[in-house]
Amino acid sequence: MKKIIALVLALALCFALGACGTTTEETATEGATDAAAVSSDLDYITGNGKMVIGYTVYEPMNYFDEDNNLTGFDTEFAEAVCAALGVEPEFIEIDWDNKFLALDSKTIDCIWNGMTITEEALLNASVTDPYVKNAQVVVMSSDKAAEVSLDDLSTLSYAAEAGSAGAAAIEENYPEASLVEVAAQTDALLEVMAGSVDACVIDLTMANAMTGEGTSYDSLTKVTELSSEEYGIAFRADSDVTEVVNGIIADLMEDGTLAALAEKYELALAE
Repeated sequence: MKKIIALVLALALCFALGACGTTTEETATEGATDAAAVSSDLDYITGNGKMVIGYTVYEPMNYFDEDNNLTGFDTEFAEAVCAALGVEPEFIEIDWDNKFLALDSKTIDCIWNGMTITEEALLNASVTDPYVKNAQVVVMSSDKAAEVSLDDLSTLSYAAEAGSAGAAAIEENYPEASLVEVAAQTDALLEVMAGSVDACVIDLTMANAMTGEGTSYDSLTKVTELSSEEYGIAFRADSDVTEVVNGIIADLMEDGTLAALAEKYELALAE
């Protein structure tokens, strides 16, 4: 009898061990499946049901209207792309100088804020096809502009957003000029208004929207263009979202959606 009981217990132990082995194998397989599911950036975003969009306040791309609602060309553009992807847009204001750190850490899913396509952007992110033309322009008070020549511009003091194409344009074109780096392009305009610098370098799109007659900065004027450029959207390096969004951009170009937005916000689309 004892031998029979021992045999039964041994068989039961074998079945238990076999069941444990099967459970462990299944768990490992499930874990591998979960890892594969999040290995795709597109799956990560669609799985969350939202695209987290990094922006700074930059009229006419992303800014707040009179009712304090976020709007602008890029805001509406992003909403249209998110609708095509079947996800909700979530806009988060970022520190532009640390935009790629925010992207890599998944604090945001993309940088969508009139971002100039530069070598730095291409090295640090996966960038879409260009969608809007732009330029970097010198802006100063109308009174100051009447007193200086183009040759004098290299000796002035400037403000520009830290890490921006404007700051790079100053360093490239006027290496001897003094540069004050600020948190946002709007802050660069404020520095000029306050008289703490002679001029600033900002995007042409913003200069057209925010300076001159009928604007909040009607005493400021554009003086000259320093560089021409194009805007793109930055996703994480090697992201599979970029190709998908490029397809949606092409569709929005073809159906006239982007043309209507460009007309609304007085922008020129990339060719």
